[in-house]
Amino acid sequence: QVQLVESGGGLVQAGGSLRLSCAASGSIVSFNVMGWYRQAPGKQRELVALITSGGRINYVDFVKGRFTISRDNAKNTVTLQMNSVKPEDTAVYYCVGHNSGYLRAPPDYWGQGTQVTVSS
Repeated sequence: QVQLVESGGGLVQAGGSLRLSCAASGSIVSFNVMGWYRQAPGKQRELVALITSGGRINYVDFVKGRFTISRDNAKNTVTLQMNSVKPEDTAVYYCVGHNSGYLRAPPDYWGQGTQVTVSS
């Protein structure tokens, strides 16, 4: 059984910073790709950022220059540093993982999600 457990969500003011972390454990030793999706109220779930075990990174346009994704392969963790947050960043953020060779393949594993709320 594989588990992805997120931490670090909460309430932050617009312009502030927040750091999300995710730890993977279980039968899969490591993922080729780890990353973050988010789902805002009334909206579809959307990709935020992905990172491969080799360090290749993919960001969606609306977080470029504000969010930074990183991972520690030895610890099976992935982190999302969120800076200059905006009210529209309010969402449940999900940690994801998969072992496809295609970076943007649909994730096989999802965390339970952590709420991020940005006040204006």
